Amino acid sequence: MQTNFSLAQLADPHVAESEKILRKCVHCGFCTATCPTYVTLGNELDSPRGRIYLIKDMLENGRPADKEIVTHIDRCLSCLACMTTCPSGVNYMHLVDHARAHIQETYKRPLLDRLTRAMLAFVLPYPARFRVALKLAKLGKPFIGLFDKVSALKPLSAMLKLAPASIPAASPMGSPGIHAGQGTKRGRVAILTGCAQSVLDPAINDTTISLLTRLGVEVVIPPGDGCCGALVHHMGREQAALASARQNVDAWTRAIEQGGLDAIVITASGCGTTIKDYGFMLRLDPAYADKAARVSALAKDITEYLSTLDLPEPSRKPGTVVAYHSACSMQHGQKITRQPKELLAKAGFIVREPREGHLCCGSAGTYNILQSEISAKLRDRKVKNIEATGASVVATGNIGCITQIASAAKLPVVHTIKLLDWAYGGPKPEGVLEESLIAAE
Repeated sequence: MQTNFSLAQLADPHVAESEKILRKCVHCGFCTATCPTYVTLGNELDSPRGRIYLIKDMLENGRPADKEIVTHIDRCLSCLACMTTCPSGVNYMHLVDHARAHIQETYKRPLLDRLTRAMLAFVLPYPARFRVALKLAKLGKPFIGLFDKVSALKPLSAMLKLAPASIPAASPMGSPGIHAGQGTKRGRVAILTGCAQSVLDPAINDTTISLLTRLGVEVVIPPGDGCCGALVHHMGREQAALASARQNVDAWTRAIEQGGLDAIVITASGCGTTIKDYGFMLRLDPAYADKAARVSALAKDITEYLSTLDLPEPSRKPGTVVAYHSACSMQHGQKITRQPKELLAKAGFIVREPREGHLCCGSAGTYNILQSEISAKLRDRKVKNIEATGASVVATGNIGCITQIASAAKLPVVHTIKLLDWAYGGPKPEGVLEESLIAAE
């Protein structure tokens, strides 16, 4: 794509980076076939190619974002399926991130939209606040029907619908400390405690720690780590995202200096995609550039890390038929496609992949709140394809996908690590049946 940025514009390193990305696009349109919003809405401006044109025009002319640009950028899930499909290597992720930051700086949203986004940024990245908000959600549930009737209040309705009926107790295993590996020491890792997942399902990290320590891996939870920054990053709140990144880099750097780390293990793939990008996000910060690059290099999804270990034979092989849902942040963001399925198969599960596995389930961070109607269409399409596999359980590696799919699916949805832990001696995940029991029924 030909660009016409001035030398003064290119002096801005963010603009210069976006200009390099724009030049790689050759207008081929391959991205439209795998874009969930284009497949759903059929509007060229709701495809990656269409959004690239809008972003180019906005940045090239150095103008503030307008309502049309904001509408179509807001509808982007950041699923990154377009990057998997693109034959030219267009880094759409960095381009749309820049566009969102530009929108945040130059566009004044309607009051209720601003308030909703400010509330999400204030609550979701902070477990204590999020826990309180979920408890208060019970008071708002009777008003869901009313909120649904007012367009500007639909995000509130979506939040209340997604709020669980009960909240697990906070886990003591999530507190800073060291969990020693059993037997011969096979490694030392840090684990991201995160934000929303630690409230919605703290058992995911507890299970991960239990499995890793049984395998002889020491697990460190350093003081000071927290939200990865993805939630605010995708809302264009760049300074807040960078502050979270610096906080985590500091925490993990201390852990590296105090005993070394073989990996920084992440159990939410949306977080993993962002942490693996810290090196890019902080590249212009001389105090953090090198440290952030080191952290990004150590970041691994839990299935990615487990695949590097010489695992023993599982203590049981359940034979359960599992529909594996590959989160967009896993398959498109991190390019992890093989390891989770291979680990499940080795552990004795029968793995089935749903049709249209490349399409997003509609969760995408805060997307199922801010774009609830599109999100619901994608969720229903995903659930239909999952249930068509005939599986008795869904496995996935992202808390957002778990929450989204479970809100409509008739079968249990669990984190992949819980099934692997079951096969290697841990407890059976709630709601999951062994295949032999299913056959008997």
